[in-house]
Amino acid sequence: MTNTYHAAHFDPTVDEIDVLKRLEMGEVITQDGALREHLSGRLLEWGLISKNAGGEMAITPMGRQLIRRQDN
Repeated sequence: MTNTYHAAHFDPTVDEIDVLKRLEMGEVITQDGALREHLSGRLLEWGLISKNAGGEMAITPMGRQLIRRQDN
């Protein structure tokens, strides 16, 4: 069993914020597409996005809250 270290605070990169905004706008990102784009696994680890059984990514309420703070 491996423990994943999480810093006390999550500071998203510009690319991570871009992905969250694209998901909020309704863009469909599949697991294959995420791999091609080198999508950060941190978004999934921190619960900012979720993945359904079909492999499609979706923004979570926590992800929406984060991008709203970034816009202010």
